[in-house]
Amino acid sequence: MPPDTSTSADANREPPVLGTLKRFLPYLWPAGHTEHKVRIVLAGLIVLASKGIQLSMGFLYGAAIDKMAPGMEEGVALAIGLVLAYAGARFAGVLFDNLRNVVFERVGQDATRELATATFSHLHALSLRFHLARRTGEVTKVIERGTKSIDTMLYFLLFNIAPTIVELAAVLIIFWTKFSFGLASATALMVVVYIIFTRKVTDWRNALRTRMNDLDTLTIGRSVDSLLNYETVKYFGAEEREAARYRDVADQYAKAAVKSENSLAWLNIGQSLITNAAMAGAMAYTVWGWSKGQFAVGDVVLVNTLLAQLFRPLDMLGMVYRVIRQGLIDMEAMFRLIDTPSEIRDAPDARPLVVNGGAVAFDNVVFGYEPDRTILNGVSFAVGAGETLAIVGPSGAGKSTIARLLFRFYDPQGGRILIDDQDIAHVTQKSLRGEIGIVPQDTVLFNDSIGYNIAYGREGANAAEIAAAAEGAAIDSFIGILPQGYDTEVGERGLKLSGGEKQRVAIARTLLKNPPVLILDEATSALDSRTEAAIQDTLERIAKRRTTLVIAHRLSTVTGADRIIVLDHGRVAETGTHDQLLAMRGLYADMWARQQAEKEEGTV
Repeated sequence: MPPDTSTSADANREPPVLGTLKRFLPYLWPAGHTEHKVRIVLAGLIVLASKGIQLSMGFLYGAAIDKMAPGMEEGVALAIGLVLAYAGARFAGVLFDNLRNVVFERVGQDATRELATATFSHLHALSLRFHLARRTGEVTKVIERGTKSIDTMLYFLLFNIAPTIVELAAVLIIFWTKFSFGLASATALMVVVYIIFTRKVTDWRNALRTRMNDLDTLTIGRSVDSLLNYETVKYFGAEEREAARYRDVADQYAKAAVKSENSLAWLNIGQSLITNAAMAGAMAYTVWGWSKGQFAVGDVVLVNTLLAQLFRPLDMLGMVYRVIRQGLIDMEAMFRLIDTPSEIRDAPDARPLVVNGGAVAFDNVVFGYEPDRTILNGVSFAVGAGETLAIVGPSGAGKSTIARLLFRFYDPQGGRILIDDQDIAHVTQKSLRGEIGIVPQDTVLFNDSIGYNIAYGREGANAAEIAAAAEGAAIDSFIGILPQGYDTEVGERGLKLSGGEKQRVAIARTLLKNPPVLILDEATSALDSRTEAAIQDTLERIAKRRTTLVIAHRLSTVTGADRIIVLDHGRVAETGTHDQLLAMRGLYADMWARQQAEKEEGTV
């Protein structure tokens, strides 16, 4: 099973800092990207220059104050110069901070892009089982949070935490050398107390915030699920029911959000108490030293300026710690998605499939979606190149499972599947799926134009080839009367088109692909009789000269097949032509008689 998305349990444990950062650093310092490395080094140098300038401001301000002391009137020009230098240093600090962002922005965005692309590509490489077991909204939320955390984590780690450590070290050295070891020690102790308090309270806040995130994920997942099934909601008149379910989780989210935001007030109050107490003590010590003649008036200003500059990033420490910690959790969740193993992999010696006709064979295939529930139990059949094989049977007999196994969405637990005597487990998945086309029962289209959906059958197809495929699927006349023609948007999942129109787009897409092996998976079962008859003619035409497997519920659609197999309880119960199976007076004959009776009653 794939890993679960982030939950409260994730927030209550320490994220693997070193492991997660180790996974992420290659994206930050990519091999072969000299420009990125130069940008990182340059941004680091700008950070150091900015801190140096900011530290100098306290000295400039203090010196200017000293020049304004009584009896120093002759030094007014120098005082004015120091004031101007102080203003220039303040501007230079802002300038360097923004230049740093300009230099580094490309690195952060590229790292975010590469990691997001790697995750997206891996999701497409995962098996059908993974996607059937996940909620799409929850998976996309994990990716969204993980990618968003990259840029903020980079910013805070490189441009907040690291510079603050440098600035703290510099302030302690200045206090020790210029004032006293006691002032430096008291400042260091204040920082330690501040950090411990911030971490304790932030850990408490993280639990509240993670609960809020869990409810946010649940809210998003429920809304996406409800909106994707909006037709079902309307069928059952369940709009108020869905609104009530959404309101329930939204109310829980709002309550969690209130608790999380209120906890921020207690964090800010405690931080302010510690920093202001420290500043009051340092200022009082400096004033006492001035009264004893040990310090100048400017030294009082210097201590105040240095501490004020040091407290500014420390005031953000709680938020920075929370963002980094939550970012590590979000990135770990995304890395767990990347680490989810693909159930279906190419064999080390896999070769491209070579089709010389498209003969298909199932050799004693055993398969079950779950270990304790076998769907196919020793199924064997063969269809020659260019022949049409129909697969029929009761619901749940395993008909559609055969199509999924042929595409190798799953591997059987036993037996082999062959195409032109090549075991599909030993050929590349890309080449295998490139030689098989399918017209599914439920056609799902991209929320794009009709032309795009037809062209999806073969990358690089030109307009003439797309038009020819549309003509072959008998949908060209419909497209011709549309004001926007092939540029007509089909809506989400193709819901702006009727069932017959969607099926014809799927047929055109498969015609454009032009595969030697074709699967028709109950392609007309959801259509009315008139539309079914029209599309059936089209399907019979495109099936010529191709190896075709027709999975059908309505037996009347497969009477012309070269051979028919009847599945029952995961086994091939009967095989033969339509007439031969009727003569057997077995399961097929019973199904035929039942459907004919229903047809006469007007229910089919």
